[in-house]
Amino acid sequence: MSTTPEANPATPGKPSAASRYLFVLLVGLVIGAVAVVMILRTLEARKTWQDRYPIATMDLFQAQMAQLKASTEANRCGATDTLPRLKTLRALADGLEPAFGDLGEDTRFSKHASDMRAVLDASLASPPLNCEGVKATAGKIGEACKACHQDFRG
Repeated sequence: MSTTPEANPATPGKPSAASRYLFVLLVGLVIGAVAVVMILRTLEARKTWQDRYPIATMDLFQAQMAQLKASTEANRCGATDTLPRLKTLRALADGLEPAFGDLGEDTRFSKHASDMRAVLDASLASPPLNCEGVKATAGKIGEACKACHQDFRG
């Protein structure tokens, strides 16, 4: 007794339309993801150094502050450990106004930048020699950063 393919469910039949739609959807998602990545990389490549300058300056500030904090956590608070960080922060502070272009011409921004340089000058004139002093100096630098960020980052 032979059975017809319609009567035997174990016999593979024609694929359903749902599986074809699913396959086309997945292919579309992959192509879309690749296209988005290509577009984003193209837009990123079009940026000039002027576009990256403010972000890079803030990233360097953040990195130096993180290394200063790591020094205190490792109990390495001597002048030889902290002075290089403070000098780098001071050099970065010299470039705040040029880094932020038109914002650098704002009097409030210039005052914040000047306050940052004053804090760093004071810390370089009388460098902290122990971890408590480094923490206090880092706190003053953080306050100067926070004051500017409150006015300009929102």
